[in-house]
Amino acid sequence: MRKERAMPELKFGHYSDVEAKKVEVEGARDVTIRWLVSDRDGAPHFQMRLFEVAPGGGTPLHTHAWEHEIFIVKGTGAIALEGGEKPFAEGHFIFVPAGALHSFRNTGAGPMQFLCMVPSGTK
Repeated sequence: MRKERAMPELKFGHYSDVEAKKVEVEGARDVTIRWLVSDRDGAPHFQMRLFEVAPGGGTPLHTHAWEHEIFIVKGTGAIALEGGEKPFAEGHFIFVPAGALHSFRNTGAGPMQFLCMVPSGTK
């Protein structure tokens, strides 16, 4: 007999109601993360995170075993890749393949925000 999984509940909210936590990764500067939707919410396939990077802040060069789908919500910045650096601004989208070395930094005068979707079960 097949065991049925309970359907996850709809989650609806405003990003400002989700706690912004400091990114505690060595080399990260002035970066916060809000877990908008995660596997803890019952999302079986994807997680949605909102990052905010203060002017001059950023993440260190790093890699993951999973892909990222990024959408720039606000501000300007640059993504560093193995082949160099690419500038971005509000409205740009970025696909970071699994295993790609990358980092993000804020090049603007105000906060930079981006949505980042990753597979459920990843951090």
